[in-house]
Amino acid sequence: MSLNVTIKQLSAFVALAQSRSFAEACERLHLSQPALSISIKNLEEALGGALFFRSTRSVHLTPEGEAFYPAAQRLLGDWKQTLGDVVNAFNLKQGRLILSTMPSFAVSVLPKVLREFRDQFPNINILLHDVLNESVIDQVREGRSELGVCFNPGKSDDLTFIKLFNDELVGVVSKDHPLASQSRIKLPELLLSPLIVLQAPSSLRLYVEQTLAARGLGFAAAIEVNQLATVGQLVGLGLGVSVVPRLCERQMIDSGAVCVALDQPILNRDIGIVYRTRFALSSPAIAMRDLLVTLLKINSGENNSL
Repeated sequence: MSLNVTIKQLSAFVALAQSRSFAEACERLHLSQPALSISIKNLEEALGGALFFRSTRSVHLTPEGEAFYPAAQRLLGDWKQTLGDVVNAFNLKQGRLILSTMPSFAVSVLPKVLREFRDQFPNINILLHDVLNESVIDQVREGRSELGVCFNPGKSDDLTFIKLFNDELVGVVSKDHPLASQSRIKLPELLLSPLIVLQAPSSLRLYVEQTLAARGLGFAAAIEVNQLATVGQLVGLGLGVSVVPRLCERQMIDSGAVCVALDQPILNRDIGIVYRTRFALSSPAIAMRDLLVTLLKINSGENNSL
């Protein structure tokens, strides 16, 4: 059996069941009496029997109407709650955002962005994955995160990338290293010392390797690690040198290392927002995307438009 029951009919039934008066129910629903009568009649026909017993002076629920009344109230309540949740989600009064970013971005730039986001949308819950660049891309591509902040992943049919700013790579040396006092150093000079790098398949490592190979320079890792924080600690102790994004400068300094600008060649990479091209973003994700674009492109002096 196919039922065609509308919210309008349920509202009419509940209002009449509560008031036991057509006139009062009409006033509550802002309906004419013929319109209310038609709604009740259509509901009874859809359900297959009378819900009300009508006399010349009063309206009473039938036994079937009495049984149906609490269920109709629950249905209306669930409907109103669901509509309210959707409206609140669109108005950013509630919701959840899953965001993935590189650790270097998470500890340097993101806290200020999150503070601004929370000031504007205090009821949006945020789940943050601060993971390696490659994991950011994988999590977004697999739908485990709506937005990611990472290095430019290159051309892709399934991902959209919006550049936020360009970040240069810097050399990292210990405080007592001979190169620590220089304002700029040439990359070949840096490579005379033992090199501490991220393990493959780090995109940062791959980029440095490819850049060096293109200039006929060798690449020999003395120590390989998984985290940039570990790189800073090891360099700070004088176990070697490294190359990291300038985003990590504060992290390196806090580890006791010194960051020095690189020259010949100057290395840099675009950092931006990544999300799935073929899937619509939620309202919280759109708000975060737009806030990142507004705050970071303004600060970097770039065009603010998408």
